[in-house]
Amino acid sequence: MAMESSFKNMVLSLTLVCLVCSVLLGLVYGVTKAPIEAAAVAKTNAAISAVVPQFDNVPSEDVFTVALSEDEVLTVYPATKGGEPVGYAVESFTAKGFSGTVKVMVGFDTEGAICGTSVLSHSETPGLGAKMTEPSFYGQFVGKNPSSFRLEVKKDGGDIDAITAATISSRAFADALRRAYDAYLKINAQNTECDE
Repeated sequence: MAMESSFKNMVLSLTLVCLVCSVLLGLVYGVTKAPIEAAAVAKTNAAISAVVPQFDNVPSEDVFTVALSEDEVLTVYPATKGGEPVGYAVESFTAKGFSGTVKVMVGFDTEGAICGTSVLSHSETPGLGAKMTEPSFYGQFVGKNPSSFRLEVKKDGGDIDAITAATISSRAFADALRRAYDAYLKINAQNTECDE
């Protein structure tokens, strides 16, 4: 027996279809939520391990934030070994990328030198700005202390060798590192106050 085509029947049919789709989406979300969160934690932990000296704590459990301004709050993962700090992994960002936001993890030792960097996400041009994920670019920061290593491209009077044909992406990467170093300086200032 076919339903008569009327406005009431069409609304009823569409409501039923929407209800079934909503239930299915809810079920899929419930099933995939935990694996997606676990993958995000694993990615963060891998980035932390890549940028700080060896540690024996679980930095993602000791996480805290540092406010640089009202609009800029960075996440910090402290790394310790035997209960003593060995470094900090700072999750930083910049909106100055050629194609949008660039997110990086920057590791500092206790003296403020950069131990490593890891690009968490970007939308830069493949073959150009995307080269920020290559060791030939990010390797130049390892062991450098931003107190004496100017985090600007050489074209702007700094110490950074820019990616060829991707100066905007190089500047963006430097901006994210400067922001991370500012967070490190705030942490260091707070630790110095606590020691006095």
